[in-house]
Amino acid sequence: MPERDHAKRQQLLSSGYCVFVGVLDRPMLAELTQVTEDLLARQTPQDVKRYRYQGSNIFVAYQHSVFARLFAWPKALAALAALGFDAPKWWSAFLLSKPPHAPPLYWHQDWWAWDEPCSASEIPPQVFLMYYLTDTSVENGCLRILPGTHRRRIPLHDLLPAAHTDQTYEASLDSPLFMRHPDEVDVPVKAGDLVIGDARVLHAAHANQTDQRRTCLTLWYLPAYASLPDSIKAVAARKKPLEPPDWWEGEVGKRMEPLIPYYSGDTQPAAWNRNPGSYLPSAPIRGCKP
Repeated sequence: MPERDHAKRQQLLSSGYCVFVGVLDRPMLAELTQVTEDLLARQTPQDVKRYRYQGSNIFVAYQHSVFARLFAWPKALAALAALGFDAPKWWSAFLLSKPPHAPPLYWHQDWWAWDEPCSASEIPPQVFLMYYLTDTSVENGCLRILPGTHRRRIPLHDLLPAAHTDQTYEASLDSPLFMRHPDEVDVPVKAGDLVIGDARVLHAAHANQTDQRRTCLTLWYLPAYASLPDSIKAVAARKKPLEPPDWWEGEVGKRMEPLIPYYSGDTQPAAWNRNPGSYLPSAPIRGCKP
């Protein structure tokens, strides 16, 4: 049983994110870089234009066995366990890669069930695990976070449309979606570090002002699946990834099987709603000014 990291758990619960250093090794980074470059080369011009703020928006699952190994990466599962999440479930993953001189990513939060009471929980109902395949900085598009906004509303919330819609994809750079905020925190990391964040926290990314690509793989997990309401489980279990290929059998399958969410009940699935409502109160908290 991994030792609990109480400081990082407290940071995740209070600020909405934390960082674990050196989770991916060099061989894994090299393999992921090669595989993701191949996927990026297959993007259509329409995709490049639509997802220019994200850089790319490629769903990844079974295109290559390296992804399944990443989803069940022992050091990542140990990091989740150190935060107190011993039985997480993996849900999905995306390749988000900013090409050279790409624009910034807009402010958004990714939680999708704001009508559900668990949206007000201290424990994150969903978390992202972000792996950057290169070192990041303000210059090449590192992550920006507004600490505490996973639990408390700030005025910016009311200026933002639902995330990842035409309103964000087609926004102009002078929109509040791209504003600088006095409470924002930059999160530069080294290649192979792991950023774990609450799906409810407001986050964005700087523009890539360099001549080199900046690639991120974002994995989504339900960290405390057993404690989630059946309405959330009904959605998580219904959204299945691509049909697994033959290599899914064997050791990879054994590692992934405990991470797949299952639900056999008949509860109505939660409504998909990315707009924070009454479960995100406006009362100020330390470190996040209203």
